[in-house]
Amino acid sequence: MDHSDHKHQQHDSHQKGKHAMKGAQGHDHSMHHMHMIKDFKRRFWVSLVITLPIVVLSPMIQRLVGYEFRFEGDRYLQFALSSLVFFYGGWPFLKGMVDELKDRKPGMMTLIALAIAVAYSYSSAVVFGLSGKIFFWELVSLIDIMLLGHWIEMKSVMGASNALQELAKMMPSEARRIKENGDAEDVPIAELKSGDVILVRPGEKIPADGQILEGSSHVNESMLTGESKPVAKQKDNEVIGGSVNGSGALKIKVRHTGEDSYLSKVIGLVTEAQKTKSKTQNLANKAAGWLFYIALAAGIITLVVWLSLGEDFNYALERMVTVMIISCPHALGLAVPLVVAISTSVSARHGLLIRNRTAFENSRKLTVVIFDKTGTLTKGEFGVTRFKSIGAGMDDQELLSIAAAVENSSEHPIAAGIVRKSKELALKPGKPENFQNITGMGIQAKLNGKEISILSPGGLKQKGIAQPEGAFKSEDETVVFVLSNGKLIGFIALADEIREESQEAIDTLKKQGIKILMATGDNESVAKAVSNTLGLDGYYAEVMPEDKQQIIKDLQSKGEFVAMTGDGVNDAPALAQANVGIAVGSGTDVAAETADIILVNSNPKDIANLILFGGATYKKMMQNIWWAAGYNIVAVPLAAGVLAGAGIILSPAIGAALMSLSTVIVALNAQLLKRQIKP
Repeated sequence: MDHSDHKHQQHDSHQKGKHAMKGAQGHDHSMHHMHMIKDFKRRFWVSLVITLPIVVLSPMIQRLVGYEFRFEGDRYLQFALSSLVFFYGGWPFLKGMVDELKDRKPGMMTLIALAIAVAYSYSSAVVFGLSGKIFFWELVSLIDIMLLGHWIEMKSVMGASNALQELAKMMPSEARRIKENGDAEDVPIAELKSGDVILVRPGEKIPADGQILEGSSHVNESMLTGESKPVAKQKDNEVIGGSVNGSGALKIKVRHTGEDSYLSKVIGLVTEAQKTKSKTQNLANKAAGWLFYIALAAGIITLVVWLSLGEDFNYALERMVTVMIISCPHALGLAVPLVVAISTSVSARHGLLIRNRTAFENSRKLTVVIFDKTGTLTKGEFGVTRFKSIGAGMDDQELLSIAAAVENSSEHPIAAGIVRKSKELALKPGKPENFQNITGMGIQAKLNGKEISILSPGGLKQKGIAQPEGAFKSEDETVVFVLSNGKLIGFIALADEIREESQEAIDTLKKQGIKILMATGDNESVAKAVSNTLGLDGYYAEVMPEDKQQIIKDLQSKGEFVAMTGDGVNDAPALAQANVGIAVGSGTDVAAETADIILVNSNPKDIANLILFGGATYKKMMQNIWWAAGYNIVAVPLAAGVLAGAGIILSPAIGAALMSLSTVIVALNAQLLKRQIKP
């Protein structure tokens, strides 16, 4: 598959079958994959058990370790046991070779099959009379390690979805639904519908995605999002099915159930990712294809050269077989699967859902990252920054309490910020009467017999009241004014607060030489203030969602490699246009169809971690591929006898030892990847 246009192909295929998990086809694919994993696992363990006596009986191992264990017919026993491993353990590779040769694309399966077929055929011939050495232990160890590599690779692509599927199985079987008369009834979660109201008591699992109608609590979402700390939840906040309620009872209005739930969407996304391989994985397979031709050519050349030098046929044949066995490095079979396995599990634990592995690895090429402002660099909610009473007889907190009482009846984000601040200060606002909106100006209501108005700067101007000194201190603040019976009694300043993690994330990316830009629909003054505070390289203000795509096109035309972060809904065209599209969101908004990578949390540190980890993953893959290939570059000529004139020739025993050492180094190098991502 040509991954250069992978993003658009993936989007098209996803549109045609985005509910693959829902039908029998998706179910069959998943079951087929699970069957293959079990098959490789079974073949590996059976082959490994049979390998042990073969290793013990191997003359080469006996010489290396320094013991002797021989008996009449021991070679025939080795032949019988090796035949079992060859035909049972080696069957997937022999079958894979046939498939690859039919497609005229020899790759890893063909290379493995060549090595094991040559080793088995030659060793069997030696057992039955040909003069030479047997290679049974090399044969079975090669099959064992290749089975292990394929088992690990297949497990890795199933790992993230398996964890989520296991979590889905742990969902409560019943939910406590509130009937219209207020009574509660226990019903199977399969009977829940969107719009139902359910009660979740302290310590219980939340049975469905929904919105809190009553109550507040801390909810543990760590198994779903990777966020270790329980998340504070209150009225109007969204909750995810499968998360664990804390100490408070919650009444929740169900929004998504079953296949439309967060868990099902995430499982579907990971399943889509399982069907594709990255360019680096394809590179490993191409390397195996080239090694097949090299092994074949090197083996034939070795045979011809030694015969032409006057050596007997048996010796020349032994050299040829040694070359062809050594040409199949164990390490190459594990080079990419080990890294994929580790990066998949580590990513899933940190709330990174990778749909396009090529884009994930391409994050190393990024020159520009465009951040959305609201909800990513900022908290996405207005917070009170200052509040001050004007005139005698009232303190600042009393002003805030009056404002909170009136704003409590409003659904505006500014109102939510004022009410939230009053709760933080444990204030107890009164109950207003005759609440009403004043179009284009603000709100008003009666409170304790007084007419309380909360007005915008424009509303204050229409009333003919001058703005008090010190009301405006920062360009990124929004200020509202509180009046009692038409008299100004104070003001409250609010701002969409910058997240604490934003500065660290931006500094981290800048150290990598990446330019940081911001695109926001907010006005020029707010965008400028955020940009200056965080030290961005530039910003685009008053941008409509459809304009972001053009911004990315313009940057790409200048040679920039661009990552775009967005909420995955309004930003879909921009995410599709970007070289790396990163959807950020919380709760049920993670299933963005056009993004390459989805971050469950909107934390900008996760974006920085993702970009660095993608680069580190690619680097580890390439290091392993080059190490595995490097082993061949050195070992094959030595096995062929290039330096035989100098008395240096690679024996099968030393070749096997080097092969094992190469495998160990690749495995240890892959493990180092775990240190590349910060919590």
